Amino acid sequence: MRMEPSSYARRFVDGSLEELVSELPAVMVTGPRAAGKTTTAARHAAGVARLDRPAEALVFRADPDAALRQYEEPILLDEWQEVPSVLGAVKRAVDDDARPGRFILTGSVRANLEAATWPGTGRIVRVRMEGMTVRERKGEVRGASFVERTTAAENLSVPGSPPDLEGYVDLALVSGFPEPALRLSSAARPSWLRGYVEQILTRDAIELDPGRDPGRLRRYFEAYALNTSGIVSDATLLRAAGIDRRTALAYERLLTDLFVVDQVPAWASNRLRRLSRGSKRYLVDPALGAAALALDASAFMRDGDLLGRLLETFVVAQLRAELPLGSGQPRLYHLREEHGRREVDLIAELGGRDIVAFEIKADAAPDARAARHLAWLRDRIGDRFARGVLFHTGPLPFEVSDRIVALPICALWA
Repeated sequence: MRMEPSSYARRFVDGSLEELVSELPAVMVTGPRAAGKTTTAARHAAGVARLDRPAEALVFRADPDAALRQYEEPILLDEWQEVPSVLGAVKRAVDDDARPGRFILTGSVRANLEAATWPGTGRIVRVRMEGMTVRERKGEVRGASFVERTTAAENLSVPGSPPDLEGYVDLALVSGFPEPALRLSSAARPSWLRGYVEQILTRDAIELDPGRDPGRLRRYFEAYALNTSGIVSDATLLRAAGIDRRTALAYERLLTDLFVVDQVPAWASNRLRRLSRGSKRYLVDPALGAAALALDASAFMRDGDLLGRLLETFVVAQLRAELPLGSGQPRLYHLREEHGRREVDLIAELGGRDIVAFEIKADAAPDARAARHLAWLRDRIGDRFARGVLFHTGPLPFEVSDRIVALPICALWA
């Protein structure tokens, strides 16, 4: 019998988990700490082993194979990385009996998942869980993703009372972590987020890589936060943190393994030349940047550069979380010509062909010029261009030109 918490906000990954658990023997849910992985996975499990509890971990360290047999299946193995040997036990159990719905694993680090000797290869399928979106908070998780609705040329609606610019800033600073988003007041929320950053940069990072200097790692993360949603040079981050390139690469990998930063690769096409190959760097949650830099809503409203970065990071977080919804499994990219002559904030590519291109503007009344790079891309790639979306902070949607529409950001959750 599945465990059903009395009050639960359904997440986008619930549908994927339901399908995978019904057909596969083992599924692993990964994602940032405190994103809600345990709460969600527990709904699909009959028994739960909390390996971050010393008493339970001790039993699994002593004999993981015997410990697994004590639980009703599907078994949720929460924080599996605390007892890595449990993966070997899961492998052996699946090799002996590959019937579906046996194991669900959750963890907040990516450690060892890419190793050639990782025992989960061919046996454990991974599902990534992102932070909670506004759409999830509103309980609107069923149906197609925004990208798929856009490619289908549906009439995209807008909520009855769309936010203004300050409202969008407030929504971004609520964060996508369920605890501050659903349960904490606006007064307590910043303290929780500052504590989260502190935990990540000290305890979690040091446990994963004991040789790292917390002070330099903090400076690197702050520089990352200042440059979120940008194609920032490595040299900029190196100077800000006072580190060399090798250390910077290690820090970025460490923060990626902790699921707090992400990179969106550059898009390429044989119809376009002289494109930048650099990735765009993002924090996975814009509120983490505000916490790391000790910035409140008024600070973003006074600085246009920070404001634009906050809004783009917020929009990308909303879109990224929806990717598992669709059958097309869109991939996210960005586009930038060398020397920055033309740039498109975000591109979603479906099935290796159709694309939806996005621009995000902190502008309540953008004109056609704000969409000129979308129009340029449409004209260059022709029928591959399914639609362009100019996100803005005003209240009304309107057609800009052929296959390009201007939408309030809140259309993402309407």
